[in-house]
Amino acid sequence: MKIALFSDIHANLPALEAFFKDVETRNTDVIYCLGDLVGYNIWPNEVIDEIRRRGIPTIAGNYDWGIGRSSDDCGCAYKTNEEKEMGKVSISYTNEIVKDEQRAYLKTLPAHIRLEYQLNHDKRNILFVHGSPRKVNEYLFEDREEKSMIRIMEQADADIMCFGHTHQPYHRILNSGTDGNDHFRHAINIGSVGQPKDKDPRGGYVILTINADSTVTVKDSIQVEFIRFDYDIEKAAKAVEDSPLPNGYADMLRNG
Repeated sequence: MKIALFSDIHANLPALEAFFKDVETRNTDVIYCLGDLVGYNIWPNEVIDEIRRRGIPTIAGNYDWGIGRSSDDCGCAYKTNEEKEMGKVSISYTNEIVKDEQRAYLKTLPAHIRLEYQLNHDKRNILFVHGSPRKVNEYLFEDREEKSMIRIMEQADADIMCFGHTHQPYHRILNSGTDGNDHFRHAINIGSVGQPKDKDPRGGYVILTINADSTVTVKDSIQVEFIRFDYDIEKAAKAVEDSPLPNGYADMLRNG
């Protein structure tokens, strides 16, 4: 089973269109979206419509949650006053241009998606969240303490946990087994299609492969492939500059 996972489009229609062109060449079995369809660019309605048209199972990101409720709070953790002011403009603008039908769709998105595989005499529970199982806007960075990450996954009963929100892709393999019995868990940040923050401006997503012989006792019985693809970054950046949005968001697109 080859599963394509993408997230954090943030109203970047050129990036989303390029993602679909790329993923269609990868022979995947199913596609899931892990949220944050809107914010920071000018195409929130078009992005929502394209995902709905394709019938892609999608969960709510923190920005989707806020816009779905016409809130002026996106649940974002801005580090500086400048970022906070930029964020105020972004959510205000997004609330202004999102249409009623698209807002209703965002409001009714589920918080998570859970899959259960029965393979080789054990279960493999896969959990898709946006931030973390505990909170839609919790940041799970790669340097989180191993004990903390294991605890989060154990409490959520997740052998494989896929998430976005930080816009920084990584894959960590954690052994939560005891008494000499291995139990490997996989924490996978799938990166961002529309606003990467890892110094690579290309869009990114993940293909997760579940093998027929997959088991929690074998470290490498799943495969995680990080895909990067080119898109018309300048078109997306120019759209920001020609809108009421702060030009800083255009710079972020160009610089990754």
